[in-house]
Amino acid sequence: MLSRQAPASGPGAVRPLLCLLLGALLVLDALFLLAERVFSLGVTLPLALGLALLLLGMRWTWVQAWLEDAPHRRALWKGLWLAFALWLISVLAFWSVLASAGQAPANASPAPAAILVLGSGTPGAKVSPTLAARLDAGLVQARLYPGAVVVVSGGVDLYESVSEGQVMGDYLRAAGLDAGRIVQEERSSSTHENLVLSKPLLQRHGIQAAQPIQLVTSDFHTLRAGWIAERAGYARITTIGAPTPLYIRYNAWLREYFAVASGWLLREFG
Repeated sequence: MLSRQAPASGPGAVRPLLCLLLGALLVLDALFLLAERVFSLGVTLPLALGLALLLLGMRWTWVQAWLEDAPHRRALWKGLWLAFALWLISVLAFWSVLASAGQAPANASPAPAAILVLGSGTPGAKVSPTLAARLDAGLVQARLYPGAVVVVSGGVDLYESVSEGQVMGDYLRAAGLDAGRIVQEERSSSTHENLVLSKPLLQRHGIQAAQPIQLVTSDFHTLRAGWIAERAGYARITTIGAPTPLYIRYNAWLREYFAVASGWLLREFG
C-alpha cells in the first residue's frame, strides 16, 4: 500500500515545479507548431515529453511514495533518468555539429551548372518560413550565377493538392527570376527522391550529376543532404545552408537527429 506523505517543501518542492514549467513550455511549443500545420517527430516527441512532465509534476508526491514502496522501483527510476540524460547529451552534441554546419562560401569555384533547391512543406499551397529561407538563399545563388539552371524539388504534401515544386517555382517567378531558368520536380517525397528524380530533369538540360551543382537546403539539413547526394551519384555537390527560423529551429534539429540516425540504419548514406 502506498504511504501518505505531506506535500514536499524546501528544495524538494522545486523539482515538481520545474517539471510543470518545462512540461507546459514543451506542450505550448508543440501546440503552436501543430496549429501552424507542422507535423514531425520534432514536434510530437516534445509534446509527449511535455505531457509526461506535466503529469509527473502534478503527481509528484504520489510517484515518490510509489517509488519508496519497493527499492527496485527507485533503482529502475534512476536508471531511466540516467538513460534520458545520456540521450539528451547525445542530442546536444549533435546540435553542436549542426550549429556549425551549412556555412558555404557565397562564391563557389567553379561556377555551378545547376542550383537545386529542396522543398520543405507548403501548407495551404503557401511557402512556409523555412522554405522561404531556402528559396531566398537559392535566389542569391541564382543571381550570382546567371548561367545556372535552377531546379526546385518537392512533391505533393499530405492533405495538399499542389506540389511543393509548383509553389516554389511560383515563388521564384514572383521574385523576378527568369521563368526559363526554372525547372520543377513535382513527384518526390524525401531528400533521396528529390535528388534521384531531379537527375533526369537536369540531363534534359544537358547537365550531368558529375558537373558542379549547388544544393540549397536548411542549415540543419546540409550534412545529411550532402551525404545523400553523394550516395545518389552527385560527384561535385556544394551545399548551401539557409537559416532556420528561430521558432522552429530546435524542433527541426531534433527531427534531424532522428533522421540522421535512421539514415545510417537504412544505409541511405555512409
